[in-house]
Amino acid sequence: MEKFRAVLDLHLKHRNTLGYVLVSLLTVGGERIFSTAVFQCPCSDAWNLPYGLVFLLVPALALFLLGYVLSARTWRLLTGCCAPGARTGCGAALRGALVCAQLSAVAAVAPLTWVAVALLGGSFYECAASGSAFVARRLCFGRSPGCADQLPLVPCHQVQAPDVQDLQKELKAQSQVLGWVLIAVVIIVLLIFTSITRCLSPVSFLQLKFWKIYLEQEQQILKSQATEHATKLAKENIKCFFECSHPKEYNTPSIKDWQQISSLYTFNPKEQYYSILHKYVNRKEKNQSIRSSKEDVVVPVLGFVDSSDMNSTPDL
Repeated sequence: MEKFRAVLDLHLKHRNTLGYVLVSLLTVGGERIFSTAVFQCPCSDAWNLPYGLVFLLVPALALFLLGYVLSARTWRLLTGCCAPGARTGCGAALRGALVCAQLSAVAAVAPLTWVAVALLGGSFYECAASGSAFVARRLCFGRSPGCADQLPLVPCHQVQAPDVQDLQKELKAQSQVLGWVLIAVVIIVLLIFTSITRCLSPVSFLQLKFWKIYLEQEQQILKSQATEHATKLAKENIKCFFECSHPKEYNTPSIKDWQQISSLYTFNPKEQYYSILHKYVNRKEKNQSIRSSKEDVVVPVLGFVDSSDMNSTPDL
């Protein structure tokens, strides 16, 4: 039991990191399956380049879009944004753009992993580059006259001239170098971005820890209370249906109330609220709107506030 609790605590504390690792491993496995079981270079002057690029980039694009779809923050941003009476303006548009940029950075993890692993494998790049006229001119400079015409056959080992077939090693070397360069660039950019967002954080390290603990507890209790309230309301309605009676009055949040607590979180240094729900229950007047004001800003390090929902909790 103690070992199980230790594993559970580890999962809760590093949930986000473990999620990225799992996504990366699944991406690596998917790329290996594609490159060995599905990918077959046509070895054609007309098809090598588009075929190789499709296998290299289209799955990356699909993973990128899937990252948007699976993010709770995406649907928090989009749900109701086009409804009549939705709040629009330069400030709201700017905050939406900043949130989209953060979503794009998170969604890019899986596609960048795909491209990096594919480049390290070399199969997709070899096929695509062998069909490129630009690459052919560079590789075949100073070689036999038929080198450029035979280069598309290199991935299929159908070239008779040994010096032309040896170009496959050069193509694979180029692909692997590009893969390692991409990995290095991503790590450097990630380190710089994380360092900058932490340096610009308006709250301290320990308060961030407390903030994440609060959000975890809030979402767990919200889900529990919502389930309990919905169950009571459903039971009362079904009971009244069969008894042909009128239901008791239940206090349920209005559409406007749900809209307000579903809006994006913005930070205000003059007010210390740990979530949009926290801000809502502490409003001064019952009819007061809690939508973002001019003083509210989107803080990248607090992006986890909108990432949590009733079915997920933030990492510790």
